[in-house]
Amino acid sequence: MKVLGIESSCDETGIAIYDTENGLLAEQLHSQIALHARHGGVVPELASRDHVRKAVPLIQATLKQADLGLKDLDGIAWTAGPGLAGALLVGASLGQSLAWALDVPAVEVHHMEGHLLAPLLGDDPPPFPFLSLLVSGGHSLLVAVRELGDYRILGDTLDDAAGEAFDKTAKLLGLPYPGGKALAELAKKGDPGRFAFPRPMINRPGLDMSFSGLKTFTRVTWEKHRQAASSEAEREQLKADIAAGFQEAVVDTLVRKCQRAIKQSGLKSLVVAGGVSANSALRQRLQTMTQQHGGQVYFPPLAWCTDNGAMIALAGALRLQAGERKTGQAIDIRPRWSLEDLHPPGPV
Repeated sequence: MKVLGIESSCDETGIAIYDTENGLLAEQLHSQIALHARHGGVVPELASRDHVRKAVPLIQATLKQADLGLKDLDGIAWTAGPGLAGALLVGASLGQSLAWALDVPAVEVHHMEGHLLAPLLGDDPPPFPFLSLLVSGGHSLLVAVRELGDYRILGDTLDDAAGEAFDKTAKLLGLPYPGGKALAELAKKGDPGRFAFPRPMINRPGLDMSFSGLKTFTRVTWEKHRQAASSEAEREQLKADIAAGFQEAVVDTLVRKCQRAIKQSGLKSLVVAGGVSANSALRQRLQTMTQQHGGQVYFPPLAWCTDNGAMIALAGALRLQAGERKTGQAIDIRPRWSLEDLHPPGPV
């Protein structure tokens, strides 16, 4: 079954074709980083318009890459949420129209389920059941995954997601957009022990998280010490030390929460996905921690950590293969949509 996947939930247009027999056949990705960089963050209206411009040419390029035509497709899948409403509407409208015109089955995909399943695209896919840490710009979730579509949220962030905290902290330090990646690179040059960053909520019971306080600590520390820096070199080192301390605090918090979740759930396999899963410091710490507990950690390949069409095509193909179908021709989106609202795939 060859399924076309469309991802347009935020600032990347991703198109891919996944074959349930032969795996990923082709994919194309357009990033809007250059478009939003001048504004220091994603502008929803600009994102939506750029999806309109890029989606159809990317579909054509993906089909050409796979040496297929539209009539060779057996199904269409698209991200229906969560995400930016206008951006979601672009992918949903295009996906629904294609499915209707080609008379093929369609399915709506939850963006975070796509991230959760992204490690299945790798050479060493995790077996069910497993524990998942989903860390992206908009979400920080600990999820018990019993089977495809059967998810129970064990912990959530009470304010900023980890990726959002990375981006906002980078902006406080005057780093270029996208800030999270820039901060992680700068942290490699810094001393994480220079400033005593807090570890939010690690001494409280439960698995919920909080990262907004780290931004406040960063701002206060930066404003307090930058005036005392007598040279540009000292200011740059100050930035690097703050970045290193911030990253260490976020990573330490996530690792401790995962450790607690493993003990409480009894699940030894940990899947880590979402944009922050590309962070090398987080990967190293989680690998060490899971090995100490006799478990194993799984990451998606770096190309599939951020938003992409491959994860949507995969999730859609698995649900379509199991008999799930979108009924009716209404174009539905869900800018807010909990993973716990999903169900195992099958006829509906």
